[in-house]
Amino acid sequence: MSVSSPSRAARLRAAVRERTVVLPGAFNALTARAIERAGFEALYLSGAALANSMLGVPDVGLTTLSEAAFHATRCAAVTTVPIITDADTGFGAPENTARAVTEFERAGLAGLHLEDQEFPKRCGHLPGKQLVPVTEFCEKLAAAVASRRDPDFMIIARTDARGVTSYDDAVARAHAYLAAGADAIFPEALQDRAEFERFARDVPTLLLANMTEFGRSPALRVADLANFGYRLVIFPVTLQRLAMRAVLDGLEELRRSGTAEGLLERMQTRQQLYDLLDYQVAPPPSRELRHDDDR
Repeated sequence: MSVSSPSRAARLRAAVRERTVVLPGAFNALTARAIERAGFEALYLSGAALANSMLGVPDVGLTTLSEAAFHATRCAAVTTVPIITDADTGFGAPENTARAVTEFERAGLAGLHLEDQEFPKRCGHLPGKQLVPVTEFCEKLAAAVASRRDPDFMIIARTDARGVTSYDDAVARAHAYLAAGADAIFPEALQDRAEFERFARDVPTLLLANMTEFGRSPALRVADLANFGYRLVIFPVTLQRLAMRAVLDGLEELRRSGTAEGLLERMQTRQQLYDLLDYQVAPPPSRELRHDDDR
């Protein structure tokens, strides 16, 4: 009798019971490979990085479920680690959210998070956002929970209340979302270190911390967040920002000098790329085989 290996969702559940899991954000399948190869035990798919890198547009709800599911499927196909994706506002009504869960489970992911913003949404660290009523978002969460086939598939509720209404509203919404069936809470845009620590005391459950750069939240160390009680820490756009800085610098050098010669030491080599792709170049056929083919 064969024994099937635990699903990615089950492995993520087991991991967060024991420790804090760090999830760098992949902006394409190649970076997903790099994250796993670097030794991280899970990775994250940012809605902002998807909109920016795949469509070349801002993160304002323009991405479709089909585009997000395709991106997730490709990243999952070349990795084995658990993956959590940003599912924005659920791509519509509760029925649409239920379908999103089905699609992301089919892609092989370990979980997703939904946010309580009105559509069209905005980046959680920008002004001008609006929240949906608590009851409306709870209906969406309940639909997501009811539609999952794997009970380990993680449904994470993100609240943007801290940047729209107040800290107390964020705490109240978090408790309502847990009562609606959410497995974890993602408090977006907490303002300082003390708020991260206080929120973990006020909402003692599985928590996700967002360490995005250039936002409203401070850059905290994973070890500190772990001590506060956060078990999931995402770095959603870090790799895209690093890559794009390198792209801009490279373009400037190429425009200035007219050659890529001075950029070689900063490049991933052909062999390093092939190693990451698990690609082995086949040797050319022997002279004898070539002669056989000619007969």
